[in-house]
Amino acid sequence: MRKRGRPLLLTLLALAVAACEPAPPAHESDIRFRQAATVRSGQLDEISGLAASRHTAGVLWVHNDDGHARVHAVGADGADRGHVDIIDGVNVDWEDMTRIPGPEGDILVLADIGDNDAARSRVWLYLVDEPEPGDDGRFSGEVPVRNWISLQYPDGPRDAESIAWDPLGQRLLILSKRDTPPRLYALDGVVAAEAPEAELSFLGVVDSLRPPATEDLRVFGPRSRYVSQPTGLDISPDGRRAAIITYRSLYLYDLGEADSWREGFRSEPLEVLGPPRDNEEAVTWSADGSGLWVSAEGENAPIWEFRGVD
Repeated sequence: MRKRGRPLLLTLLALAVAACEPAPPAHESDIRFRQAATVRSGQLDEISGLAASRHTAGVLWVHNDDGHARVHAVGADGADRGHVDIIDGVNVDWEDMTRIPGPEGDILVLADIGDNDAARSRVWLYLVDEPEPGDDGRFSGEVPVRNWISLQYPDGPRDAESIAWDPLGQRLLILSKRDTPPRLYALDGVVAAEAPEAELSFLGVVDSLRPPATEDLRVFGPRSRYVSQPTGLDISPDGRRAAIITYRSLYLYDLGEADSWREGFRSEPLEVLGPPRDNEEAVTWSADGSGLWVSAEGENAPIWEFRGVD
């Protein structure tokens, strides 16, 4: 395979980390987590999924993790751009979303994969065509489900909050949350788009997330036991970079010489502390892959922009 240079984002970030140290996190003061906006929709109080639109500039698609089967459009400035209801959708525990490039436009994948007690025999994905704005630039109305697919894990129920489209492997990746270490599963893109049900394929574990430390107990208190659990995942549009968000840190991976993300997630990531809250639940690459957006649970949630360091 032809050797590739490290993406600019990771190259810049690596300057903040001493090469001789065994994967220490970059310090918050070295990192450009900028609060770009505050979400101004009163309907969004538990954001758990985030996807940047490639077709409507400045729009981020988001959803709550329960309640209405609905996607909201939020501007990069936090403005409420409206919402669209999903016909035949059911929101039991929507925990993440991603997008699949389609022949006539992107397809949003809404992942009803949350399962705190690991008790659901099946979880669901809802695939819908990305909605179009009205003449006023706002989104409204309803959109039918293009396909909904029932999924089972090959090794029993799992709680998961992370899904991403892998453009190189042409498949969806789901990363479990409460397993130690998290477990990675895959679903072929054609199967996701057409089949009514399927069994996920187990790819392996992701054992590169740093476990809780003494400092975490001081910062997070009783929540420190959860700080290494993944709450969001996304892969860059070119398929070469991946981001995992946890309550404590952002982890950045470079595919490098690996042939697939099954191997890519075995590499040592760059860990970045932050953003400076303890309930980040959603991450997405920007439409052009030049940076990341992160958001969190709670009313008036922040929208963080991540662009690296000077």
